[in-house]
Amino acid sequence: MPLKIDIHTHILPKDWPDLKQRYGYGGWVQLEHSIATGGGCGCAKMLKDGKVFREIESNCWDPQIRIEEYKSHQTQVQVLSTVPVMFNYWAKPKDTLDLAKRLNDHLAEVVNLYPHHFVGLATLPMQAPDLAVLELERCIKELGLSGAQIGSHINQWNLDDEQLFPVFQACEELGAALFIHPWDMMGADRMKKYWLPWLVSMPAETSLAICSMIFGGVLERLPKLRVAFAHGGGSFPSTLGRIEHGFKVRPDLCAIDNNINPRHYAKKIYYDSLVHDPLMMRYLLDLVGPEQIALGSDYPFPLGDLQPGKLIDELGISDQARQRIFHGTALEWLNLPASQFAQGG
Repeated sequence: MPLKIDIHTHILPKDWPDLKQRYGYGGWVQLEHSIATGGGCGCAKMLKDGKVFREIESNCWDPQIRIEEYKSHQTQVQVLSTVPVMFNYWAKPKDTLDLAKRLNDHLAEVVNLYPHHFVGLATLPMQAPDLAVLELERCIKELGLSGAQIGSHINQWNLDDEQLFPVFQACEELGAALFIHPWDMMGADRMKKYWLPWLVSMPAETSLAICSMIFGGVLERLPKLRVAFAHGGGSFPSTLGRIEHGFKVRPDLCAIDNNINPRHYAKKIYYDSLVHDPLMMRYLLDLVGPEQIALGSDYPFPLGDLQPGKLIDELGISDQARQRIFHGTALEWLNLPASQFAQGG
C-alpha cells in the first residue's frame, strides 16, 4: 500500500478552559459537548460568545478515531493544525500566546503518542511577531513540531508587511514548513447568505496571500522558505494569467517591490490537492507539476475532500506522479524521511 500523507487536517483539544473568564473579555471560541450523551458521544458545538460557530464530531479531537477513519482511505499520516478560527490574532498578544501554547502542547502530545501517524504544525501569535518567533522556536526545538500554520493575513497586515518578515525568516532559518490557510475572509459583510465567504472569499484570500508574498518580495528574499497554500492555492492558479499580464502592463503598480515575473514563483511554492474538480487538478498539474502538489483534504470538515486521494486515483496519471502527490511532495515540504512513517498503516 503506497504511503499517503495528508498535509491539510485540523484538530482541537477535547476541552479547554473558559477563555472569557481566563482573559477577561469575549470573542473566544468555547467547546460545548453534548449533554444528552454524557459528552462522550462524539458531538460538540463550537460557540463564539454563545452563538454556534460550527458543530463538530469526535474525529475533530480523538486521534484514534482519526486513524481508524483514515484506514478506509488507505491513508496513514495526517499533518495536524488547529482550526483557523483559533488563530485569535484580534486578541491581546499575551492571551493569544497563552492559548497558542496550550494548543501547541496538545498537538505535540498527540504527535508523540502516535509518531507514525501524525505531524504537527504550530499556532503562533502572529499579531506580535517577536512572540511568534519565540513560540516557533519553542515548538521546533522543544516540542518537535515540523512547522507552523498561519492565516492569509494578520488583521490589517497582508503577508508582505515588513513587520511579519522576521517570522518568515525564522521559519527559513529553523527549517520549519509553513502552511498558509485562509481565514477572516474579505467581503464577509456583503456575503451573509449562501455560505459565500467559504465559497467565494476563501479562494480569493489564498490568492491575496500568495500575491502579497510574491509582489512583496518575501519569496525572493527567502528562497529556502518552504511554504504551502491551502485549497490548491485558491484562485491564484486560475488567475495567474491575469496576474502576470497586470505585472507586465502596469509595472509601475505591480513591480514596485519585486520586479520578477510572478509566474516565476508558481513552481517555487507548494499547493495541497483540495480543488474538488478533476479538470482543475489537471490544470494545476500542467501549471506546476506533481512536484509542487501534496495530498490535502481539510479533514474532518464537510467542505473538504471526503475521500482523500480518490480524485488523484481517478486522474489516470502515472504511478510516479501519484506517489509524488501522495507523499513525495509532503516529505520534501516537511523535510522528513519516509522511514519515519514506516510503521504507519
